[in-house]
Amino acid sequence: MCRNIVPLNNLAPAATDEECHDAALQFVRKISGATAPSRVNRDVFDRAVEEIAAATRRLLDDLVTTAPPKNREAEAAKRQARSAERYEAIRVYQQEKRAARAAT
Repeated sequence: MCRNIVPLNNLAPAATDEECHDAALQFVRKISGATAPSRVNRDVFDRAVEEIAAATRRLLDDLVTTAPPKNREAEAAKRQARSAERYEAIRVYQQEKRAARAAT
């Protein structure tokens, strides 16, 4: 859904309240279609972020797993590698598209 929202379950050390808030903020931005709400919608936007952050915290606290905790740095490196592949594929596609346009 949103590439900026990262999995927070089963991390060592555990996800912080700030990470839950950041994920909630990204979620609300995505579904509202606004990165910054208007003044008239600020209270509604902020309330949604806080409610989703609280629900996220409860979810993470209540989930049970037998898997070993994930290493934050390793998970971040995996995300960066996927992003680099994605952007390289886009760059190649755009280059091929420009070449095809120039050939016609």
